Amino acid sequence: MPLFKLHSKFKPSGDQPEAIKKLIEGINKGFNKQTLLGVTGSGKTFTMANVIANFDMPTLVIAPNKTLAAQLYREYKNFFPKNSVNYFVSYYDYYQPEAYMPITDTYIGKEAMINEEIDKLRHQATSALLTRNDVIVVASVSCIYNLGVPVNYFKNALHLEIGKLITRGDLIRQLVKIQFKRTPGSLKRGYFRARGDAFEIMPASGNALYFVEIENQKIKSLALLDPLTRKITESLNETVIFPPKHFISEEPQIKKAVEEIKNELKERLEYFNKNNLYLEAQRLERRTRYDMEMLKTLGFCPGIENYSRHLTGKLAGEPPDSLLAYFPVDEKGRPRFLTIIDESHIAVPQIRGMYEGDKSRKGILAQYGWRLPSALDNRPLKFSEFEKRVGQVVFTSATPSNFELENSKQVVEQIIRPTGLIDPPIEVRPVFDKEKKFSQIDDIMAESEKIVKNNERVIINTLTKKMAEDLQEFLVKRKFKAKYLHSDVKTLERAEILTQFRKGDFDILVGVNLLREGLDLPEVALVAILDADREGFLRSETSLVQTMGRAARNINGRVIMYADKLTGSLKRAIKEVERRRKIQTEYNKKNKITPQSIVKKVEDLIQFDSDFGV
Repeated sequence: MPLFKLHSKFKPSGDQPEAIKKLIEGINKGFNKQTLLGVTGSGKTFTMANVIANFDMPTLVIAPNKTLAAQLYREYKNFFPKNSVNYFVSYYDYYQPEAYMPITDTYIGKEAMINEEIDKLRHQATSALLTRNDVIVVASVSCIYNLGVPVNYFKNALHLEIGKLITRGDLIRQLVKIQFKRTPGSLKRGYFRARGDAFEIMPASGNALYFVEIENQKIKSLALLDPLTRKITESLNETVIFPPKHFISEEPQIKKAVEEIKNELKERLEYFNKNNLYLEAQRLERRTRYDMEMLKTLGFCPGIENYSRHLTGKLAGEPPDSLLAYFPVDEKGRPRFLTIIDESHIAVPQIRGMYEGDKSRKGILAQYGWRLPSALDNRPLKFSEFEKRVGQVVFTSATPSNFELENSKQVVEQIIRPTGLIDPPIEVRPVFDKEKKFSQIDDIMAESEKIVKNNERVIINTLTKKMAEDLQEFLVKRKFKAKYLHSDVKTLERAEILTQFRKGDFDILVGVNLLREGLDLPEVALVAILDADREGFLRSETSLVQTMGRAARNINGRVIMYADKLTGSLKRAIKEVERRRKIQTEYNKKNKITPQSIVKKVEDLIQFDSDFGV
């Protein structure tokens, strides 16, 4: 019986059947890398869902940003409602990493605001990977960062079953040992409450409330409770409760780690003093000794991840354990899961660049005595380490880069859309029309009025976040319903804004980079690209093709690019779109297909109540 059960009222059509067949054949032949070159709206996610359904192995889907990850999560959740589909992204709403600027002698302490809801989802993903095989994890690039040792996480999981011998005191001690906190009041994630021999435990995944009753030093009953009414929703014979933190160390490990930290500190202080770096020595000794005392007394300290090498027993320079370490391997230690890198032209450079940026920042901290050198081992994976840990990979993109094209055993094209839609027509207009004394903003407002009257949506792409915010404010003052979307908007709020946009709560979405890759918005009839002739990353051939693709799901879709000159990127982007339009038009004519808009149900990308039971 297949591990994954695909649910869809549609069958593969257009270029999809051939693409699915070729990709499956490639995986069966052992191809380590393949590329699916699929135009926007051609159903790349549906194609990959069909590929997943043909293999009995977990799947990791990597997206270049949290917004696209949320959309992919919702799509895979709909395709595989009976399987475990999870969302794993950075849990920071705000993150300022620890840093030091020697020129101005400025130390910046780490500041972070953790989103509790996203932390739940991260624990949901790791718990699923360690307990079942039918798992899909949709992740951002945070999946290559240090996450603690999965063996420790699994070994410290609490296994409970009816009839198991255990005393009340033992259960309390075991929960505290794996970093649960006891409370007499309301329960939160990672807390438990004991009333006599009855326990209520809220795990880190937050998707359940466990009830455990002990009688005569045995577990009498196990159940899941409704968090609000405390009524039993399901009786259990056994269950596994995972630690509320991914960084989990036992007392012997902590003692050994403290000794190793002490030895490293001694060597580092000798180096600083020998070189007359007394200020650096004083900084390092004060901080490190404080952290060691915290570890000895509480088993935890602020910035504990900087001591992860000592706490996990790894060697200097050894790769950390990331989310990838939670996926299964075969008897020879080879990865036994499929990896899909969505919008790979963006995601691959992200993965490649994370290590060097992290190394540069932490190297300065170690050089000036703010951290021990071992802090550099709390890091993302190098690209070569990543490649060894992901096994077979399928890149998906409408505009794959040279890396994907040159390293793939085969490139599968998917240009024909199931709906028969052709790529949107493109029009280039001046940034400022001197004769009409009409600017690009005046023009886009006039065009938007027509679109809004037809109950359709408009996307406006700007060059900067400040421009997006200012333009949104300007449009609102002129009675347009508009919102902006960029990287400063909180993760879950981005998903909410996109849902509101599709529902018609507002008509114009203004943004920068997040309005390029992958967003599935069938209601969009016009994409306007302001200052399209500003050659650079945001107006490269790839960026322009991706942005124009947001209008490719609507029969009325069209693109207006505002430019006073045709740059090389503009010419190449227009040429590529025209090539695709020709292929699509000829296919429709030959097969007597009438193009239709994509119809897609409007739903929340992430629904905590129904998706996670919280």
